[in-house]
Amino acid sequence: MAAESNAPQRLLIVEDDPHMAYLLGYLAEKERFVVETVNDGRKAVERIEAGPPADLVLLDVMLPYTDGFELLGRLRADSKWQQVPVIILTSRTREHDAVRAMGMGADDYLTKPFSPAELVARIRRRLPVKKGKQ
Repeated sequence: MAAESNAPQRLLIVEDDPHMAYLLGYLAEKERFVVETVNDGRKAVERIEAGPPADLVLLDVMLPYTDGFELLGRLRADSKWQQVPVIILTSRTREHDAVRAMGMGADDYLTKPFSPAELVARIRRRLPVKKGKQ
């Protein structure tokens, strides 16, 4: 879902580790994204159901209450969120988990620890940072 050309792009970060959420938010804000963070699956479900879709979602798998796979299923089943790019960012390194996520509609899968530059490149690949008018 593309944002208006002059509107900042919005990232929804679903991450339960406060340090990781801070780091992800910092990286995204440095790239001029508007960041919203939720720290558990229940709050993510409420956000998906209540608010307008973000432009991209960074989604952890291991979350309290509702895991990332269930959230990914909800995103792909919701007509407002179906086309929103989702990057899974998790410590789960098993091939099975990556294949499952991609099969469910994830746009990318990155394991922790990750390179900040690589994460930013993957975000840009899915959602190019818009340049302001000169």
